[in-house]
Amino acid sequence: MYPPRLREAIWRKSSYSGQGGNCLEIADAATTAAAIPVRDSKNPHGPALVFATGAWAVFVSHVKGAGLPR
Repeated sequence: MYPPRLREAIWRKSSYSGQGGNCLEIADAATTAAAIPVRDSKNPHGPALVFATGAWAVFVSHVKGAGLPR
C-alpha cells in the first residue's frame, strides 16, 4: 500500500513507454521536488519506486540520448 501522498498522486504514462504494453507511469509533483515516484502501469496497485530527482534526471538523459545498452 502506498503512503497517503502517493495514493492521492495523479499518475501519467511516460511518453517513452508503450511498446508491447510495457508502460511506465510517473507521478508528477506527487510528493516532493526531491523525489520522483514511478510504477508499472500494468500493476497500478503494486509497488512504486521512488527516485531522487538527480538520479531520475540522469536516467532520463540516458534514455533520450540512447545511452543505455539494449
